Amino acid sequence: MSEAAALAITALSKSFGGVSAISDVSLTVPNGSLTAVIGPNGAGKTTLFNLVTNLYGADQGEILFYGESIRGRSPGAIAALGLVRTFQSARIFPGMTARENALAGAHMHLRTPAWQQMLWLKAAQREERTLAAKADALLDLVRLAQFRDVAATDLPMGAQKLLEVVRALMAEPRLLLLDEPAAGLNDAETEELAELLRAVRDSGVTVIVVEHNMSLVMGVADQVVVLDAGSIVAAGSPRQIQQDKRVIAAYVGAEA
Repeated sequence: MSEAAALAITALSKSFGGVSAISDVSLTVPNGSLTAVIGPNGAGKTTLFNLVTNLYGADQGEILFYGESIRGRSPGAIAALGLVRTFQSARIFPGMTARENALAGAHMHLRTPAWQQMLWLKAAQREERTLAAKADALLDLVRLAQFRDVAATDLPMGAQKLLEVVRALMAEPRLLLLDEPAAGLNDAETEELAELLRAVRDSGVTVIVVEHNMSLVMGVADQVVVLDAGSIVAAGSPRQIQQDKRVIAAYVGAEA
């Protein structure tokens, strides 16, 4: 695993109406790692993602993506650099099939000019076939291949969550932020997600996942960061976190 940091956050803070949501958070995510961010509801986990992707502007602090400052850049510009995220609630495009939703994730990487796509020239057809094959392979990996031609909004919520992860992977991220990807998944779907996360990490993509499913977190994460009231209260390997008395008492004990 490379020692280069995929993401380096320093002294990040954000308040809303005088209430601190994120307070002096510093965090380093090694390249090629899988980091889990856990904590109770309202701890600031999603807010942290929103600050990294500049859906919210930070009050102070620095955010470096592979050594390059991204604080203040537009969400689109950040995504174009290879920092891609999902959301707590599945955001599926209506009126499109599962495969079409997956293909939408690749729009930033289309190489054939728009005029060739409009005229459906051979270069555009070749690129479409290549992307469709990639989408089908990812859908198969999460057991959604049989639903590729089904309207995405007709899929169960768990399947929509997995589809959103597939769409994010079609964007060829360098760093993938997943916000509660296991929410709404049954046990079998959660295991498929775990397999997918390991495969993504092993392929060289850095992953940060916000998650409440402790079994999933402890089974896939290289490091675990615990947030409470907007501050980091513990960080370390899954084993270290499981043995941390503060974490055991507040977050892990009842489930582990």
